[in-house]
Amino acid sequence: MTAIALGSVLGGMALGFLFLDPSSLETLDVLVTAALWVLLFGIGLDLGRTSGLLVRIRGLGWAILTVPVAIALGSIIGTSLVAGWLGLAVREGAAVGAGFGWYSLSAVIISQNHDVALGAVAFLANVFRELLAIICIPLVAAKIGHLAAVAPGGATTMDVTLPLVAKSTSKDVTMAAFISGVILSGLVPILVPLLLP
Repeated sequence: MTAIALGSVLGGMALGFLFLDPSSLETLDVLVTAALWVLLFGIGLDLGRTSGLLVRIRGLGWAILTVPVAIALGSIIGTSLVAGWLGLAVREGAAVGAGFGWYSLSAVIISQNHDVALGAVAFLANVFRELLAIICIPLVAAKIGHLAAVAPGGATTMDVTLPLVAKSTSKDVTMAAFISGVILSGLVPILVPLLLP
């Protein structure tokens, strides 16, 4: 699965570089969005067929929040710790980490409220997070555990990386990943401005 995902990304990059002109990007964006919606609909159908899944998730109660809280804390603390190596203030690093993989929104918030250069850092860091998540999710699921496979995707487990989580883990974890992605996506516009110096 990892090899297929990585090969697809690299193959798409090569084809895009060699054959697509910039005028086709808008059409490609529509096709990618449509394909993503079809994938998510299929996952929803599969989850809906699973008897008792919502009861099991509801049975977890507030414990289900430990997953996005742990991911948020890990992301923010991790980027705060490495900020100094990049010549950034701790709060700047924390704000970049609070993007949780949602590169478009976090970069815009940081660019508008703080600094365009830091916005570019946020954009690249969160793009790389999503790409690394695509590579790592199957590996983490196989080597560390299913629930741990939710962490690399951050906010993207609500959409882009959810199919990978679904393929690599169980239906219970897929539902937990979706909930985690929704919560983390909701936290991005709140935490990023709060963490900026």
